[in-house]
Amino acid sequence: MSGFAVGIELDGDGFHPAAWRRAARTPDRLLSGATLRARVRAAENAGFTLATFADSILPDEHVPARLDAVTRAAFVAAATSTIGLVPVVSTTYTEPFHASSQVATLDYASRGRAGWIAERLDDPRAAATWGRPQVTGDAELAREQRDSIEVARRLWDSWEDDAVIRDVASGRFLDRDRLHYIDFEGDTFSVKGPAIVPRPPQGQPVVFGADGDVDVRLIRASTRGDLDALTRDSATPLTFADLTVALDTPAASAAHRLEDLDAHVPTGSVFAGSAAALIDLLSELAERVDGVRLRPAVIDEDLPVLARLVLPGLLARGHAHRPVPGSTLRAELGLSRPANRYAVTH
Repeated sequence: MSGFAVGIELDGDGFHPAAWRRAARTPDRLLSGATLRARVRAAENAGFTLATFADSILPDEHVPARLDAVTRAAFVAAATSTIGLVPVVSTTYTEPFHASSQVATLDYASRGRAGWIAERLDDPRAAATWGRPQVTGDAELAREQRDSIEVARRLWDSWEDDAVIRDVASGRFLDRDRLHYIDFEGDTFSVKGPAIVPRPPQGQPVVFGADGDVDVRLIRASTRGDLDALTRDSATPLTFADLTVALDTPAASAAHRLEDLDAHVPTGSVFAGSAAALIDLLSELAERVDGVRLRPAVIDEDLPVLARLVLPGLLARGHAHRPVPGSTLRAELGLSRPANRYAVTH
């Protein structure tokens, strides 16, 4: 299935640094599984195509602790059935063999609903935390990302789909002829392979990112000028607009809420207005790009408005569709299941 996809970012209390001040829970509940599960289920019930989970090895000034994004996505996999689960895994300093294994395992846990946001990390503190020399400059960061994505894609293909045979009579679990070395040689690392996880249900989980060899390109769109200039990227299968939003609620207008938040920590431009205005804007975007990821200012305040008013409005206009139970994230985004690059006729 294809069409206009609608995603939502569900990390922390919201995109605004002061979001925790308006959260509808006590601070000790931020890291609880119940809070995460309730939010993702609310997004799934509303009809969101996917949920993303931001991450960083560096501590947040206002959120001193967090579980890593893949763990959070895997936790809610068993409690959901249709929504795509897309964590951030940095391509800088992170071992690509481990990253590919984590995302492949998430694809199994979610029965084919996994994605991966491949994100660069340009901060000397991250290098010190990993105990690695700092990667600096756009060219080096781009190379690290390019190589990491290439290794992950090769490792996902290093097991053919029918490599696991489970032949009890002969005592054979694998067909070794259907496992392959990837023999990757990069500028700063090499990977022999094969993977330690069989080929994921989707063949290749969906890769998101701002640049590089991705399936879905995320383009930041904060101002009206950014939105007016948005077009599909012909070099990438799909293009999503990344839009930060604050909405009118029954208790306060978006403008009042942002004024209150910015009094503590000023932030940049953001869409602020009514649910109806956002529906109109997203309807315009549906003619220009393939999807949108919404980043709510305060999840506890904005998610209920998105669920009760915005998603139903988009569904009524035919710009969005509810994910189909049993479908994969690739299928929901209109991406075909790719052939295995190493498969041969046996």
